[in-house]
Amino acid sequence: MLTPLPHMLKPRFACLCAALLFCLPPAGQCAEAADQDNVISTIKEALQQYEKGDYTSAASNLNYASQLVLQKKSEQMRALLPEAPPGWETEKTKSQAVGAEVLGGGITISRTYSKGEATVHLEVIADSPMMRSVLMMTSNSVFASAGGGKLEKVKGNRAIVKYDGDDQKGDIYVVVDSRFVVTIKGRHVQREDLELFASIMDYDRLLKN
Repeated sequence: MLTPLPHMLKPRFACLCAALLFCLPPAGQCAEAADQDNVISTIKEALQQYEKGDYTSAASNLNYASQLVLQKKSEQMRALLPEAPPGWETEKTKSQAVGAEVLGGGITISRTYSKGEATVHLEVIADSPMMRSVLMMTSNSVFASAGGGKLEKVKGNRAIVKYDGDDQKGDIYVVVDSRFVVTIKGRHVQREDLELFASIMDYDRLLKN
């Protein structure tokens, strides 16, 4: 027989359900309205299970709904990565969202650009514990220089710039509001190519997500 939780916990559970619903993007911004309906129905089902005392199923459904919300957010963030600059070609933006049970969770969107042999991979990581190592490096020049990097600013944001002129490769890591890490990795490129992609990223728009 299922044992109900104390009555005082019910408002907290309802607040959690409401928070998940609040995180959903407006219906007009969803790629498919059916996906949003699926999130809402899953949360409602979890609430019904909770009220019946089936806490295991309720928790499972809430975790699933949370994953669906992250997935929708990652799809919405795809538009943040810029189109190819003149002379460059690009692939479609890729996105991935994982729950907290996988390496702490988070959202990753990425896009690859090319021009002849030159390739640039642009990636944005959000809401992930994996950002901590980059945050540490951008806060301490010793950590940054240990990997051959140099602390700089990109449009007012803290950044680490690494470039090897002999091998024509380099990386730029940009920390945005301690919430996002934008990574630009280039191979067979000039330093100016890396700086170009770092400059065309819309960081103000990123902050609105």
